[in-house]
Amino acid sequence: MGMSVGNGKSGRGRYSRAPMAEINVTPVVDVMLVLLIVFMVAAPLLTVGVPVDLPKTQAAPISGDNEPLTITLNGNGDLFVQETPSEIDSMVPQLLAIAENGYEQRIFVRADGSLPYSQVMQVMGVISSSGFTRVALVTESETKPARGTGER
Repeated sequence: MGMSVGNGKSGRGRYSRAPMAEINVTPVVDVMLVLLIVFMVAAPLLTVGVPVDLPKTQAAPISGDNEPLTITLNGNGDLFVQETPSEIDSMVPQLLAIAENGYEQRIFVRADGSLPYSQVMQVMGVISSSGFTRVALVTESETKPARGTGER
Protein backbone atom coordinates (compact mmCIF):
# COMPACT_ATOMS: atom_id res chain seq x y z
CA MET A 1 0.00 0.00 0.00
CA GLY A 2 1.14 3.41 -0.79
CA MET A 3 1.09 6.18 1.61
CA SER A 4 1.35 9.83 0.71
CA VAL A 5 3.60 12.10 2.64
CA GLY A 6 2.68 15.75 2.60
CA ASN A 7 2.20 18.78 4.70
CA GLY A 8 -1.50 19.14 4.09
CA LYS A 9 -1.23 21.84 1.39
CA SER A 10 -2.83 21.34 -1.96
CA GLY A 11 -0.09 20.41 -4.47
CA ARG A 12 1.99 23.58 -4.38
CA GLY A 13 5.10 22.10 -2.99
CA ARG A 14 7.06 22.67 0.09
CA TYR A 15 8.25 26.29 -0.47
CA SER A 16 5.36 28.03 -2.17
CA ARG A 17 4.89 31.79 -1.71
CA ALA A 18 1.78 33.87 -1.48
CA PRO A 19 1.10 36.16 -4.47
CA MET A 20 2.86 39.52 -4.26
CA ALA A 21 0.42 42.43 -4.05
CA GLU A 22 2.97 45.27 -4.48
CA ILE A 23 3.90 47.10 -7.68
CA ASN A 24 7.60 47.58 -8.30
CA VAL A 25 7.93 51.18 -9.54
CA THR A 26 11.69 51.11 -10.09
CA PRO A 27 11.44 49.93 -13.74
CA VAL A 28 8.77 52.55 -14.43
CA VAL A 29 11.01 55.31 -13.05
CA ASP A 30 13.94 54.00 -15.12
CA VAL A 31 11.88 54.07 -18.31
CA MET A 32 10.61 57.58 -17.59
CA LEU A 33 14.14 58.89 -17.01
CA VAL A 34 15.34 57.38 -20.28
CA LEU A 35 12.38 58.93 -22.13
CA LEU A 36 13.11 62.30 -20.52
CA ILE A 37 16.72 62.18 -21.71
CA VAL A 38 15.66 61.14 -25.23
CA PHE A 39 13.21 64.05 -25.49
CA MET A 40 15.73 66.53 -24.07
CA VAL A 41 18.23 65.51 -26.75
CA ALA A 42 15.67 65.36 -29.58
CA ALA A 43 13.83 68.64 -28.89
CA PRO A 44 16.56 71.01 -30.17
CA LEU A 45 16.81 68.96 -33.36
CA LEU A 46 13.15 69.62 -34.22
CA THR A 47 13.67 73.30 -35.02
CA VAL A 48 13.87 74.74 -38.54
CA GLY A 49 16.82 73.15 -40.31
CA VAL A 50 18.65 76.12 -41.88
CA PRO A 51 21.19 77.57 -39.41
CA VAL A 52 20.90 81.36 -39.13
CA ASP A 53 22.41 83.86 -36.70
CA LEU A 54 19.21 85.74 -35.83
CA PRO A 55 19.33 89.29 -34.43
CA LYS A 56 18.35 89.67 -30.78
CA THR A 57 15.39 91.76 -29.55
CA GLN A 58 13.26 92.17 -26.44
CA ALA A 59 10.00 91.44 -28.30
CA ALA A 60 7.57 88.94 -26.82
CA PRO A 61 7.20 85.59 -28.60
CA ILE A 62 4.30 85.13 -31.02
CA SER A 63 1.88 82.39 -30.08
CA GLY A 64 0.05 80.39 -32.70
CA ASP A 65 -1.82 77.15 -33.27
CA ASN A 66 -0.40 75.87 -36.54
CA GLU A 67 3.10 75.79 -37.98
CA PRO A 68 3.77 78.93 -40.07
CA LEU A 69 5.52 79.01 -43.41
CA THR A 70 9.16 79.98 -42.96
CA ILE A 71 11.37 81.94 -45.37
CA THR A 72 15.05 81.88 -44.39
CA LEU A 73 17.94 84.02 -45.62
CA ASN A 74 21.27 82.63 -44.41
CA GLY A 75 24.55 84.53 -44.02
CA ASN A 76 25.47 83.97 -47.68
CA GLY A 77 22.17 85.48 -48.86
CA ASP A 78 20.77 82.10 -49.95
CA LEU A 79 16.96 81.90 -49.83
CA PHE A 80 15.06 78.90 -48.41
CA VAL A 81 11.31 78.23 -48.45
CA GLN A 82 10.80 76.03 -45.37
CA GLU A 83 14.05 73.99 -45.75
CA THR A 84 14.11 73.91 -49.57
CA PRO A 85 16.61 76.15 -51.41
CA SER A 86 14.84 78.62 -53.68
CA GLU A 87 15.22 81.80 -55.72
CA ILE A 88 13.30 85.01 -55.12
CA ASP A 89 11.47 84.63 -58.47
CA SER A 90 10.12 81.15 -57.65
CA MET A 91 9.40 81.88 -53.97
CA VAL A 92 5.79 83.11 -54.37
CA PRO A 93 4.56 80.11 -56.43
CA GLN A 94 6.13 77.82 -53.82
CA LEU A 95 4.40 79.72 -51.00
CA LEU A 96 1.05 79.52 -52.77
CA ALA A 97 1.51 75.78 -53.34
CA ILE A 98 2.37 75.21 -49.67
CA ALA A 99 -0.23 77.58 -48.17
CA GLU A 100 -3.24 75.56 -47.09
CA ASN A 101 -5.37 78.54 -46.05
CA GLY A 102 -4.55 80.76 -49.00
CA TYR A 103 -3.30 84.27 -48.39
CA GLU A 104 -4.15 84.22 -44.66
CA GLN A 105 -1.31 81.78 -43.91
CA ARG A 106 1.30 83.17 -41.49
CA ILE A 107 4.78 83.61 -42.99
CA PHE A 108 7.84 84.04 -40.80
CA VAL A 109 10.97 85.59 -42.33
CA ARG A 110 14.21 84.47 -40.66
CA ALA A 111 17.25 86.45 -41.79
CA ASP A 112 20.85 86.34 -40.67
CA GLY A 113 21.84 89.44 -38.71
CA SER A 114 24.81 90.09 -40.99
CA LEU A 115 22.64 90.60 -44.11
CA PRO A 116 21.92 94.11 -45.41
CA TYR A 117 18.53 95.52 -44.49
CA SER A 118 17.71 96.09 -48.16
CA GLN A 119 18.02 92.39 -48.98
CA VAL A 120 15.63 91.40 -46.19
CA MET A 121 13.14 94.10 -47.17
CA GLN A 122 13.28 93.00 -50.82
CA VAL A 123 12.15 89.50 -49.81
CA MET A 124 9.44 90.89 -47.53
CA GLY A 125 8.26 93.21 -50.30
CA VAL A 126 7.89 90.34 -52.77
CA ILE A 127 5.91 88.34 -50.21
CA SER A 128 3.56 91.19 -49.28
CA SER A 129 3.06 92.34 -52.90
CA SER A 130 1.96 88.82 -53.83
CA GLY A 131 -1.03 89.10 -51.47
CA PHE A 132 0.20 87.61 -48.20
CA THR A 133 -0.77 89.92 -45.34
CA ARG A 134 0.51 88.06 -42.27
CA VAL A 135 4.30 88.42 -42.58
CA ALA A 136 6.55 88.66 -39.51
CA LEU A 137 10.28 88.85 -38.82
CA VAL A 138 11.78 86.23 -36.48
CA THR A 139 14.41 87.23 -33.91
CA GLU A 140 16.00 85.67 -30.83
CA SER A 141 15.16 86.91 -27.35
CA GLU A 142 17.72 89.11 -25.69
CA THR A 143 18.79 88.11 -22.22
CA LYS A 144 17.90 90.97 -19.91
CA PRO A 145 20.49 91.95 -17.27
CA ALA A 146 19.50 91.39 -13.65
CA ARG A 147 18.21 94.41 -11.73
CA GLY A 148 20.94 96.59 -10.35
CA THR A 149 23.67 95.16 -12.59
CA GLY A 150 23.13 97.39 -15.62
CA GLU A 151 25.57 100.06 -16.76
CA ARG A 152 25.12 103.63 -15.57
